[in-house]
Amino acid sequence: MDMLHKNNSCKKISSLTGFTLIELIIVIFVISITTALIMPSLWNMGDRALKSEANRIGNTLRYIYDEAAGKKQTYVLIFDLDSDAWKFESKIESRSFKLKDTVMFKDLLVPSLGKVSSGEIKLIFYPAGPEESITLHLIKDTAEYTVIFNHLNGRAKVYEGYIE
Repeated sequence: MDMLHKNNSCKKISSLTGFTLIELIIVIFVISITTALIMPSLWNMGDRALKSEANRIGNTLRYIYDEAAGKKQTYVLIFDLDSDAWKFESKIESRSFKLKDTVMFKDLLVPSLGKVSSGEIKLIFYPAGPEESITLHLIKDTAEYTVIFNHLNGRAKVYEGYIE
């Protein structure tokens, strides 16, 4: 009986399983590859939010320009640099926007006003377009984007960095 008892206990011990070294290495490798692919996109989340807001402002400027010309209406564009918000109004429509995340206006450059970094700025878009170009600087942490609106052709371009 002792012999039978010893064989059963040996079988029980040998039936316990664990991970082999190769299996652990494969799992660690898969985790490291996944982390390497995901982390850069998480690090750039701030830059994406900033670029997205710059594009949204550029698209709004183009929309106002096109709508003013197409509908023969005068639009008023108002930037509130202190509350990081902007809006536009006409006789037929009005929309308000607020910068998302921690994106902020740094300053706005209009030739007749110079560089303005606080307060409210009103710009008029006539059916023939605005009278001046607009350069707007956005900031989030240490990253900056510039939106330059060409008043002659109604196009806006977005640039990474601070451009005057």
